[in-house]
Amino acid sequence: MLELLYQRRSIRRFKDIPVEQEKVEQLIKGGLLAPSSRSLDSQSFIIVDDKELLQSLSTSREYGSSFLRNAPLAIVVVGDNVSDVWVEDTVIAATFIQILVESLGLASCWVQIRNRKHDENTSSDEYVKQILKIPSELHVECIIGLGYAQEPKAPHTDEKLKYERFSINTYDNKMK
Repeated sequence: MLELLYQRRSIRRFKDIPVEQEKVEQLIKGGLLAPSSRSLDSQSFIIVDDKELLQSLSTSREYGSSFLRNAPLAIVVVGDNVSDVWVEDTVIAATFIQILVESLGLASCWVQIRNRKHDENTSSDEYVKQILKIPSELHVECIIGLGYAQEPKAPHTDEKLKYERFSINTYDNKMK
């Protein structure tokens, strides 16, 4: 598992190769296996492989979503406030999916939607809901664009890990 975390990088350029159905099915299971507070299952998911929809989703934010136009697949992670921690539930599920993506030999990048703007008048959440016919009472957390990496990146290394972000017992007892 740790090796997957070293390898996982945000990839925004993908080969023009569709993701195999058996891998899509594994990603579905990965999202469904993610925990949710009090087992309320506040997360839901939309798999998008339609090129026109991916093109529309690529403009969901003012900046940072354009790479979706060339992604062969995206997973939209949606939350329902049946739980007061729907944000956490959706983020955990999205993280499960991204780690599973890496384990399947694929690559991905997260597009934050919640609290972002499509343009001056429309939130990214409203824009994505309109495109994908998501009910107004639900919330779009993120879109994960994924596929086979066209831009391989070097894995993370121990030398670049910032151990000082960890403390032992008290905040002021930083690791070195």
